[in-house]
Amino acid sequence: MPIIVNLDVMLARRKMRSRELAERIGITEQNVSLLKSGKVRGVRFDTLARICEALGCQPGDILEYVPGPEEEED
Repeated sequence: MPIIVNLDVMLARRKMRSRELAERIGITEQNVSLLKSGKVRGVRFDTLARICEALGCQPGDILEYVPGPEEEED
């Protein structure tokens, strides 16, 4: 998938654990783990907004577009 989730990087920069983020934004630690690993197919904008508020960052700090071979051919 061409969308890379850099949530683990932002957590490290803010010296915050997944558990603390989960508590702050009101989702389970398991869901934070799934987000960090990129194993989700989508994320709600309100969840993304709460993550950005808790980490003091922008959505672009968490999500990155990296074109794959099929996207580069266009």
